[in-house]
Amino acid sequence: MSAASCLLTEDQFLCSICLDVFTDPVSTPCGHNFCKICITKHWNVDVLYKCPNCKEVFNTRPKLQVNTFISEMAAQFRQSVQQEASSSSSEHHVSKPGDAVPLKDAQIQQMIQKRRLKIQEMKRSVKLSKKDAAREIAAGVQVFSALKESVERSQAELIDTIKEKQRETEKQAEGFIKELEQEISELEKRSSEAEQLSQSEDHLHLLQSFPSLNAAPPTKNWTGVSVRPPSYEGTVVRAVNQLEETLSKQMKKLLLAELKRVQQYAVDVTLDPDTAQPNLILSGDGKKVNCGYVKKNLPDNPERFDTCANVLAKQHFSSGRFYYEVQVKEKTEWDLGVARETISRKGNIKLSPQNGYWTICLRNNNKYKACAGPSVRLSLKCRPEKVGVFVDYEEGLVSFYDVDAAALIYSFTGCCFTQKLYPYFCPSLNDGGKNSAPLIISPVNQTE
Repeated sequence: MSAASCLLTEDQFLCSICLDVFTDPVSTPCGHNFCKICITKHWNVDVLYKCPNCKEVFNTRPKLQVNTFISEMAAQFRQSVQQEASSSSSEHHVSKPGDAVPLKDAQIQQMIQKRRLKIQEMKRSVKLSKKDAAREIAAGVQVFSALKESVERSQAELIDTIKEKQRETEKQAEGFIKELEQEISELEKRSSEAEQLSQSEDHLHLLQSFPSLNAAPPTKNWTGVSVRPPSYEGTVVRAVNQLEETLSKQMKKLLLAELKRVQQYAVDVTLDPDTAQPNLILSGDGKKVNCGYVKKNLPDNPERFDTCANVLAKQHFSSGRFYYEVQVKEKTEWDLGVARETISRKGNIKLSPQNGYWTICLRNNNKYKACAGPSVRLSLKCRPEKVGVFVDYEEGLVSFYDVDAAALIYSFTGCCFTQKLYPYFCPSLNDGGKNSAPLIISPVNQTE
């Protein structure tokens, strides 16, 4: 290897994606270098424009230009390795027919370096995973601490409310009892005086005292007076309802934050006309689809649906995470989700994970279902106008969101994906114009 090349370590000439010497090396804004074709393919498949090394996310796709300096150095390195390998071969071994070709030292060193780079990549992934886990734990602790405080506060307020009602009842009863005792005292006093006069032989004094004894003492009519125990009906229910409102607000915040996170994995999705059932009408930009009345005369290629009004996207995904949004406004029926590559595309199709479809659907204008095999009826608080679809391939997760309400509609969890996944769309039949509105793949705007 030349002296100039030896000034740099071998790993500085290797792309961390293909683990080979750079070909047309380009630099990302964060300063890391990759083969142009490697980073381009990575960003075409990945859902985020981020650096594979440091994981920095770029808001827009960076414009990449070949780094001529790195390119020249990589070319010199490659030439040096080839010369060294050639020299080593001629000096130490002459191959004979049938001989196994030995690994040259430069090749071994390159293999070692590739594996060291892979170790570094894995360590970075673990470090990022720990960081993400710590952040999620901290956020979770904060949320549950707030909920715990809210529950304890609601419980204390409930107890205080009940005790206050009981105190008021006791206070009212004590007041009534005091009045009654005073009247009893007055009546007993009058009774005692009457008894004494009845035994007196002083008839003049008796006649003088008779009018006052004969008058009724000042007393209250207690016939309709009673102490009613307070009604506690609904007290606990109202407290729980208030708590439910608090939980609902907290849930809204969590879902909004979750929607913002998954929206970062937005991908550009377009419809594939080669898969569209012949009655479907696709827009020129591949973003809209609705069902027409006329069945077009199209080639019945293996990729095309021939009976059900279905169409797949051109894009497919076999790793990572991706997200897209579809406008379903003014439609009375539709299906949305993802499908694996080997699904049946001919004849009538039953949507279910067992058949390779992970979808939700609308039927009869107001009946929402998750096609989980058997289907699951969904109770939605409001009618979605835009549905977000998020997939985490490795996690086996497919989630659907009401974008405007920032609400989770349904999630398929624990899925096992082994094939390419394609975004799946079904605008359903026109239904005499009632369902003529198209499904529209919409640009993703970060939820406020």
